[in-house]
Amino acid sequence: MKIKYPALAALCFSLVVAASAQQVKFTEYDLANGLHVILHQDKTAPVVAVSVMYHVGSKDEDTARTGFAHFFEHLLFEGSDNIKRGEFMKIVSSNGGQNNANTTQDRTFYYEVFPSNQLELGLWLESERMMHPVINEIGVKTQSEVVKEEKRLRIDNQPYAKFIYTVFADVFKEHPYRWAPIGSMAHLEAARLDEFKAFFKKFYVPNNAVLSIAGDIDLEKTKQWVKSYFEPIPKGAPVTREKIIEKPLGKEMIDTAYDANIQIPAIFATYRIPGFKSEDAKALEMISSILSGSGSSRLQTKLVDQKKTALQVAAINYPLEDYGLYITLALPNNGASLDDLLKDIDAEVADLQKNLISETEYQKLQNQFENAFINSSNTMLGVAQNLAVGYTFYNNTNHVNDELKVIRGVTREKIREVAARYLTKDNRVVLRYEPESARPAPAQKGF
Repeated sequence: MKIKYPALAALCFSLVVAASAQQVKFTEYDLANGLHVILHQDKTAPVVAVSVMYHVGSKDEDTARTGFAHFFEHLLFEGSDNIKRGEFMKIVSSNGGQNNANTTQDRTFYYEVFPSNQLELGLWLESERMMHPVINEIGVKTQSEVVKEEKRLRIDNQPYAKFIYTVFADVFKEHPYRWAPIGSMAHLEAARLDEFKAFFKKFYVPNNAVLSIAGDIDLEKTKQWVKSYFEPIPKGAPVTREKIIEKPLGKEMIDTAYDANIQIPAIFATYRIPGFKSEDAKALEMISSILSGSGSSRLQTKLVDQKKTALQVAAINYPLEDYGLYITLALPNNGASLDDLLKDIDAEVADLQKNLISETEYQKLQNQFENAFINSSNTMLGVAQNLAVGYTFYNNTNHVNDELKVIRGVTREKIREVAARYLTKDNRVVLRYEPESARPAPAQKGF
């Protein structure tokens, strides 16, 4: 059925959202060793996700040993006292499962998705990873090569990828966000085996982790298995962190970087914003969507479609626990200058700072965010991760059920206010990102 009236279409969408946005029910408790356990039962499909989120990321590293958290993402697949080296992923795949891990500046997340009759296997695998992984010279050397290759493929040889090193270092002077999660290969090569073991002992402990399980489970049987596999793991020392406060940038900074992997320059404007727990975080995310979240977004329409001055344009919200970055960028087309592209982007930002978005645009934005939220819990892995995030960062596992309220609480006035508060020139670094061929030749020494 084709609905001719936009208001009616919006109402129908809202009704669908309301019907779909069921409360995520869960059970949570702590083991004696401090491991927080979250269980979500959903018997609609014979699938279960087993995940462990450790509250450790690159911000927890020593300044002379960057890259450790990301390195452990790889190293903890090497095996354990009861899993032979190289067998971890073979065990998963041979039992019909999938697994992976990822690391950010703030946390490391491991997971397996299995047929539900393999739940106990998933629990055993994650308990082995936590209790007694094998950390030896062979594993360190093997994973060092893996990480080096990942860095070459994803950053060193990828066009425009290295800009992230520059903008984080420009925006953060004191906070450990100033380096990227992949870290320094020189630091990893210089590290001793006892340093890797010490990092594991400090952070990969039950009282710094959340075990989140979602899917077709029997709650009482799952609790028994969790207790059996995880409670024998010794509790670690409490993890404490110093709160590092960055001084305001105070004025616009201009920087230039060169990349041998590109022929077309780019312009980046990077703003420091508050962390994702801030009450302004959702509004910043929405501003990003208004500017470049779709083919009909403001920057795409103006610079790419109408003026044809940009090959690509984007506004990226990069939220983290303590702070975040808000990045606008553009690649020129038809001989447009980087300065003109920045002026056009700034003009769209200024419009958001001065004027309310239209009711139609606002309703579209609300629909997009509500739909994206519902889709994020369409899989058991998504549910498990959302529950773990709520506990780890908000100290509120029920955060997953509060998200729609947060989305609907962002008003048009709030969007205008937040854009005016953070997206200011005295709170940003402008980066001119040029091809290596544009680097000025070194000045000749006189005689």
